[in-house]
Amino acid sequence: MEKDPMSQETQVDPAKLAAARAAVALVETGMKLGLGTGSTASIMVRELAARVRAEGLALRCAATSQATADLAASLGLRVESLDEIGWLDLTIDGADEVDADLHLIKGGGGAHLREKIVAAASNRMVVIADPGKMVEQLGAFPLPVEVLAFGFETTRVLIRRALEALELGECDVLQRLRGSEPWITDEGNLILDLHLGCIPDPVLLARALAAIPGVVEHGLFLGMCSLAIIGREDGTVVELSRDADIDADLLAGEGE
Repeated sequence: MEKDPMSQETQVDPAKLAAARAAVALVETGMKLGLGTGSTASIMVRELAARVRAEGLALRCAATSQATADLAASLGLRVESLDEIGWLDLTIDGADEVDADLHLIKGGGGAHLREKIVAAASNRMVVIADPGKMVEQLGAFPLPVEVLAFGFETTRVLIRRALEALELGECDVLQRLRGSEPWITDEGNLILDLHLGCIPDPVLLARALAAIPGVVEHGLFLGMCSLAIIGREDGTVVELSRDADIDADLLAGEGE
C-alpha cells in the first residue's frame, strides 16, 4: 500500500516545511487563495490540504500552474480559474531568489507568467523559502524570460541588445530545454534563461525586457511581495517585511 505523502515529513526539507507551515497558518476560512508553483509551494499545498481536512476550512484556490492545480485537486482542495474566483485575498508562492527589498527572481519552474498574474490579482503576496534563496543582489540565479515561439531568434537578439545597453551584454542567453526538447510553458511559449551573474538595477532591466516585442513576461517580481517567510533547518522561521535588514547568521540559525 502506498504511503500517504502527507505523512512523509522525514523526506521533506525541514526549512521548506517550516516556511510552508508558517504561511499556511495565515490562512483563514472563507479566503480566496493563490497557490504557487515549485518544490516549496508543493509542500505548502500539502500542508494546506491537511489543515483543510483537519479544520474544515472553506477555501477557493487559483493555481499558478497546471501541475499545482492537479496536485491541489488530488488533495481535495477546491481549485477554480482566476477569472471564476476574481480578486484574491492571499497568494503563497516560492522564489528562486529574494533580496532585502523583497524583490524576487521567479520562474525556475517555468510558471512565472501565471505566477505574476496571480500575485498581481492578490491583496497580499507571501513568499516562502529556505535561507539559500536570500541574496544581497539578484542575478546569480538565471533570469527566466518567457517569449513567443514566433520570431524567437529575433527576440533573443533584441534581448541581447537591451542587455548590452545596460552593460550586461557579456552573458549567456540560453533557451531552456526539458531533456533534449524545448521547454514549453503552460501558455505554449518558450523560455530564455539570462545568465547575468548579478543585476545592479532590477527596475531598469525589468523595463527594458518588458519593452521588447516577443517578450511575454520576465521573472523579476519587483515590489509585489509584502512578506517573506524564511524557514530554518531547526524548524523555526524568520519573517521579513520589505526593507528589512537581513542577518545571514540569523537565517542560518547561527545567531542565537
